[in-house]
Amino acid sequence: MTIAVIIPVLNEALGLNRVLSHTCALGFDDIIIVDGGSSDDTCAIVRSFAGRIDTPPSSTSGSMRLLTAPRGRARQLNTGAAASGCEVLLFLHADTLLPPNARQAVVNALSDTACVGGRFDVRFDSPRLSARMISSLMNLRSRCCGIATGDQAIFVRRAVFEKIGRFADIPLMEDIEFTRRLKRVGSLASLRDQVVTAFRRWEQQGPLRTILLMWTLRFLYWIGVSPHWLQHFYRMVR
Repeated sequence: MTIAVIIPVLNEALGLNRVLSHTCALGFDDIIIVDGGSSDDTCAIVRSFAGRIDTPPSSTSGSMRLLTAPRGRARQLNTGAAASGCEVLLFLHADTLLPPNARQAVVNALSDTACVGGRFDVRFDSPRLSARMISSLMNLRSRCCGIATGDQAIFVRRAVFEKIGRFADIPLMEDIEFTRRLKRVGSLASLRDQVVTAFRRWEQQGPLRTILLMWTLRFLYWIGVSPHWLQHFYRMVR
């Protein structure tokens, strides 16, 4: 089973070295970084890791490539997916570290032919009680409703990804919209192995304020408010 990791980036120079070095050591077959127009050193950092840029991957495992796409996480993810021929696609945020056994965990989950994809549990890189509470609630909510967010490193069989129409070209909520469609065609694995993601967004705005705003945005999305309208409020917590 071949697995590609797809990482959308936009001005992620601050922590990208750590994420790339960590991900490179996990034995994935293809790592594709898709830049949405960074103005910092993001692309230079990727090039320092990659042996071949913007060319088809070599036959050896662990190849890394840098691609460019119009800004927007959904567009960047779709560009990365289209460039890979791997059987499984794993979508990873640029501030998130996969667990050491991530590759085998995905293989084990997809050994069940009824399973079309899945996600990991999430943990924040902060010892604060609020960080532990928020991540626990995120994991519980996801396990109960079957909906995953990008923070949880969503993975999917490539054939299923193509069948359901890839990520919708919307400015936010692309992860929620995608997993809503994904769970209609098969079962999703809720892995208890944890990814570790940055808590900085929550700390900058305050955990309570960020929670309330995110819940409000998701409620408005569920009742039909356009993501193109909601994106103006989402910038407050980016």
